[in-house]
Amino acid sequence: MMRKFDVDFFSEGTRCAGWLYLPDDVPKPPVVVMAHGIAAEKAFRLPAFAERFVARGLAVFLFDYRNFGDTDGQPRNLVSPRRHLKDLDAAISHVRGLSEVDGTKVALWGTSFGGGHVLVAAAKNPNISAVVSQIPFVDSISTVLMFSPLYTLRALYHGFRDMFNIITFRRPHYIPVVAEPGDFALMNTPESKPGYLALVPEDSTWRNECPARIMLTILLYRPIVYAGRIKCPVLIPYAEYDSLIPARAVESTGRKITNCQLVSLPIGHFDAYYGEVFEKVVRMEADFLYQNLYGG
Repeated sequence: MMRKFDVDFFSEGTRCAGWLYLPDDVPKPPVVVMAHGIAAEKAFRLPAFAERFVARGLAVFLFDYRNFGDTDGQPRNLVSPRRHLKDLDAAISHVRGLSEVDGTKVALWGTSFGGGHVLVAAAKNPNISAVVSQIPFVDSISTVLMFSPLYTLRALYHGFRDMFNIITFRRPHYIPVVAEPGDFALMNTPESKPGYLALVPEDSTWRNECPARIMLTILLYRPIVYAGRIKCPVLIPYAEYDSLIPARAVESTGRKITNCQLVSLPIGHFDAYYGEVFEKVVRMEADFLYQNLYGG
């Protein structure tokens, strides 16, 4: 059994919305802070993982970044690695101060884009106990090289168009988050649209759009360069047949981490969220978190 509470916190003056999950009959449990994928919200399949972790006696904290979901901020659905990392740091600090959990034992869990965020956060915060980086975005350069030159040119066009709108005080120029191959979007590989939309709850008000400036700012985001600074144990389950993140880049990232368990899975980018693969992955992650937060 478990309990779930709405818990808000502030990041650079903006209210962020979170959910705190607590196991019954476990006083001051260790806590796992979870970070979702690109342009996503905390309700996008993260509760399924959280409930499994809580069943092992761990507390879990999910939250929406600024401008997403139940969190305040404009423009909506603004994807920004810098802002996301600030929000993640604020969430970690807030959780450490909660009386219901053991703030000295904090683990991070992130998936896809959030998988890169938790690696960066762990590199900068030596007091993190463990990290699960699930199918992580690790290097903008290697990801850009997976796409055609035509896609890259279109991405730059949309990115600069949004930047022009910023400096001329116009509304953001939005692009789809996911689309079919041939239609431009942040992600338009064959697995992207069906895989991503399967994560969105039926009653969600989420819109399939984000400001296009991410097509420029993402070019500077390389979690791989932080990997060698991570001191805590890290688990990285990754997808061999990922159309968005090359497996070799994830492998290279894992090799730079002193204490890292790389687990190769014969799946695509979105296959770890449901079915038999989900059961395998969530069991592995729960075991890893329990071992490193409870010490065996």
